[in-house]
Amino acid sequence: MEYYTGLLGAALAFERAATPSDPRIAVLDVGGDDHLMIVETATPPATDLDPLSQAGWGLRVGTHAQLCAVREDILGAGWPVGEIVTLPTQWTMTARDPDGRPVDVRAHRPRAASPPPESAAKADDAPVAPVGLHDHFAPPPEELGE
Repeated sequence: MEYYTGLLGAALAFERAATPSDPRIAVLDVGGDDHLMIVETATPPATDLDPLSQAGWGLRVGTHAQLCAVREDILGAGWPVGEIVTLPTQWTMTARDPDGRPVDVRAHRPRAASPPPESAAKADDAPVAPVGLHDHFAPPPEELGE
C-alpha cells in the first residue's frame, strides 16, 4: 500500500486485517469520489496489459504538469513507468506497482471551449483548477463544471 499512499498520494480510508475466512483489505481514497480497494490474496496478481496495451483501469491527476511530476516521482523511487502518451482526450502513462500490476495514470486534455450562452456566469465564477491529494489527484469532471 505504501506505493499508492506514499508515492501516488492516496489516503488510507479503511483497512481490515485478515481473518481465518476473509482476506486483508484496504480501501484507498484516490481523490474526488474515487476509491481503490486492495485485497490481499495468496494468488499472484494479474500483471497482463489489456488488448490496447494499457492497464485497463487507472488513476487521474488534474493536469499534464501533475502527470509529469508523478512520473518523475515514480522514476525517482526506482519503479518502472512508461512514457507519457498523448491520446485525443487525455495524456496517459502505464506504471507497475510493487506486485507488477499495471496502473495507468492519466490527465484529461483541455477541451475547446464553446461560446457561453447569454446568461452565462461571470468569468470570476469559473471553476478553479483541481487540487487533490498531494496536488496530484483531481476531483471528478462534474465538480469542475466540465
